[in-house]
Amino acid sequence: MTRSNGHNEDRNGGAGTVAVIPAYNEERFIGSVVIKACKYADAVIVVDDGSTDATAEIARLAGATVIQHPQNAGKGAALSTGLRKARELHPAAVVVLDADYQHRPREIGQVTGPVLRGEADIVIGSRYLSNGSNTPTHRVWGHRAFNLMTNGASGVAVSDSQSGFRAFSPAALEAVAFRSNGFSVESEMQFIAKQQGLRLTEVPITITYSDKPKRPVMTHGLLVLNGLLRMVGQYRPLFFFGLGGLLVFLLSLLLGGYVVIVYQQTKTLAVGYAMLTVLLGMIGIFTTFTGVILHSVRGLVLGNQEALHSQHG
Repeated sequence: MTRSNGHNEDRNGGAGTVAVIPAYNEERFIGSVVIKACKYADAVIVVDDGSTDATAEIARLAGATVIQHPQNAGKGAALSTGLRKARELHPAAVVVLDADYQHRPREIGQVTGPVLRGEADIVIGSRYLSNGSNTPTHRVWGHRAFNLMTNGASGVAVSDSQSGFRAFSPAALEAVAFRSNGFSVESEMQFIAKQQGLRLTEVPITITYSDKPKRPVMTHGLLVLNGLLRMVGQYRPLFFFGLGGLLVFLLSLLLGGYVVIVYQQTKTLAVGYAMLTVLLGMIGIFTTFTGVILHSVRGLVLGNQEALHSQHG
């Protein structure tokens, strides 16, 4: 049934909506975020990721269940901890939001709606589906770049691949297992959705930027980029190694063509360029075959996992 305050009770006795909030040194905002989230969720879980301030104490006093990491392990690790705890409550939906008050807790129902209606397994709250967010220009261009890379590599297209305001169905909650511990965890969800066949959709949200970022924008972007490249290698080895190997091999062909032209004009072999041509050609072929082999091995491992899962199921 539906309560008047917007909470949803699961018919099987589990919690309706559970909010998971990863937090690191957020004592300024965490109390307000938890108090407001409690109005729209049946339970609030805060994962204090090794904070050195009073984040955990304030979150606990505000009404959240608090899990503390002894040291900072990264956003992906904090989300994994929070989602594991959420599974114990058997929720109808889990919503994840940031602790710095950029996300509006009153939009929790908006983000969880498609999950609760059975329309989606993963819902991304997108700041680019409405005009209410005051996103700085440099962030907009950075997000566009990461959208292009993540959408192309994962095979799942969204308008805001870096949004941390998301909802998960029980099926997605069981399927989601992050390999990334850092800030590329948002991008990883698209790879998981593609791999697991999860239904993904977006809804408009509002994000407010009131404070300066904790770390330089360039540093944050490089961390996300590094994590994204690692994920492409893990989830799409044929794409990652095959495309790279093909480009290197094509470069060797172009360079080889140049060597032939030089020889025809001067009757002299450009030994250095010729050796570089052979080297690039070998690297390209080796890298391409590496992608093929890793793709085959990954398919075999996934097939065995599915067989084991069906047997235990």
